Amino acid sequence: MTEKKKRTGIPRLLEFAGKYRFMTVLACILSGCSAVLMLCPFVCIWFVMRDVLNALPDLQAVNAGTLAVYGWSAVAFALTGFVVYAIALTFSHLGAFHTARNMKSEVLHHLSKIPIGYFSSHSSGAIRKIIDENAGQTEAFLAHQLPDMIGSMVTAVTMLIMLFFFEWRLGLLCVLLMIIGFSLQMTMTGKKSMAYMRSYQDAMEEMNKEAVEYVRGIPVVKVFQQTIYSFKSFYAAITKYKENVTNYALSCEMPMVAFSVVINASFAILIPASILILPHETNRLSFLLDLIFYILFVPGCAAMLNKILFSGTYKMIATEAVRRIDSLLSESVQPMPKTPDKMKQYNITFQDVVFTYPDAKVPVLNHITLTIPEGKTVALVGPSGGGKTTAACLVPRFWDVLEGSVKIGGIDVRNLAQMDLMEQVAFVFQDTKLLKGSIYDNIKAARSGAAREEILAAAKAAQCDDILAKFPKGIDTVIGTKGTYLSGGEQQRLALARAILKDAPIVLLDEATAFADPENEYKIQKAFEYLTRGKTVLMIAHRLSTVQNADCIYVLENGEIVEQGSHDDLLEKQGVYSQMWKDYQTSIAWNVGKEAHISC
Repeated sequence: MTEKKKRTGIPRLLEFAGKYRFMTVLACILSGCSAVLMLCPFVCIWFVMRDVLNALPDLQAVNAGTLAVYGWSAVAFALTGFVVYAIALTFSHLGAFHTARNMKSEVLHHLSKIPIGYFSSHSSGAIRKIIDENAGQTEAFLAHQLPDMIGSMVTAVTMLIMLFFFEWRLGLLCVLLMIIGFSLQMTMTGKKSMAYMRSYQDAMEEMNKEAVEYVRGIPVVKVFQQTIYSFKSFYAAITKYKENVTNYALSCEMPMVAFSVVINASFAILIPASILILPHETNRLSFLLDLIFYILFVPGCAAMLNKILFSGTYKMIATEAVRRIDSLLSESVQPMPKTPDKMKQYNITFQDVVFTYPDAKVPVLNHITLTIPEGKTVALVGPSGGGKTTAACLVPRFWDVLEGSVKIGGIDVRNLAQMDLMEQVAFVFQDTKLLKGSIYDNIKAARSGAAREEILAAAKAAQCDDILAKFPKGIDTVIGTKGTYLSGGEQQRLALARAILKDAPIVLLDEATAFADPENEYKIQKAFEYLTRGKTVLMIAHRLSTVQNADCIYVLENGEIVEQGSHDDLLEKQGVYSQMWKDYQTSIAWNVGKEAHISC
């Protein structure tokens, strides 16, 4: 059975509307009705001109009452058209708001189901742009452009009928002008323009991503005085965006000029044609009346075609926005077990694990097998890029293995409920994420139901007493505002306080002392002792001093385990670990010579 083809464009957009779709449909119907009503005053004007011209030269013969009826009818049609259009926009805005909300809700709900590792490989700026700006573009399209587009189409059909109703020869000339103008419009909204639109959206996403990365990196940039070089990628993104916008504008230049000339050339066509036709007319007064009507009416056709043109452009933008929203929705969700198992033991086993990142060609982990006994500490060391962090990320299912299995207590992590798995694992990563809130709230994030005494005890166990003491408000100090910031080592100790408060049986430590100075490292090591007591610990570190007391050390190189054993055993083997230890000892023994000096 063939899979049903997924909808795109407006039909797909209306799918997001759900039960509120009727609001958008009703808005389009009312907009069409409004378009017809707004054309009726032209007919009333034609009747007024007919009665006046028929009464010439004796204007006293004109029935003033009849003219008043026509005049008030024109006013009534116009006012009713405005009211109906206002009601249409009310419904279109309500429908658009609900559609945008449903769209964002569906995307965010879907993103919560995809592997957490996805967010480390995709820029937050690009994701934000897709969710926020593209949803906003579709909202503007549904609220304004779609009703206007439907109204313009109804206007076009009604105008065609009216053009042929009065004087078919003049009407035919006007229709030919409209066909030429419409054909010129199509050159600005075709496949080529859609390709430009995609390039434009790609360039905008890239610019958003680079802007976020540039702003985040400003402290590092200023420290190393690399402003010009760091600005290059951001500048390149801006330049690419400018080029795409310019190319699209230039591609529309000639068609737009030709369109404007054709549509506004109606007088240059109608008047010469009338001069040729008039001598052959028996009822010249009636023909003159029709000519005046067309002269008044045709400029409205130009305005209508302009509306269709801009609506077509906005439709392209909305179509591309929907496609990008669907690109997020097409990301594979992480499968969850229907009947999850419950873990009773906390030993961790990697069995013949193979993992390759999306779009990568070479596995980052290649058939690795290791065991972390319950209550023991195992360390992963090795050159950068060897797969240490990736291995740790497979335990809480930030990614899923491609081959083999990762088990906790003999149960494959893919058979555990995600909430249960997260509750049993505590994390302390190299790149600590703190909230812009109080220190108290940052620690409490690990366990929302914790009492204040427990939070204070966790802070004390994580050696945070000196951090709290230097702020007047202590643990209630709000960080990230009014110049209140913490060093990298202090942030790591708060992260450790979180992990201590969580009190999970499994602890993952990834380069937890990476940004710590000697004083902070000493305090972090003391916090480690408290945190890891009786826990199953997987530790990753480049500072080998932090892992020499581990129960077992695995050395990963190019995604494979090349050595394993205790610190002393590995030193005796005189292999990769032994060389790493020698290099580490050399690095910490290095110091600036006493004779070094700076002359002024």
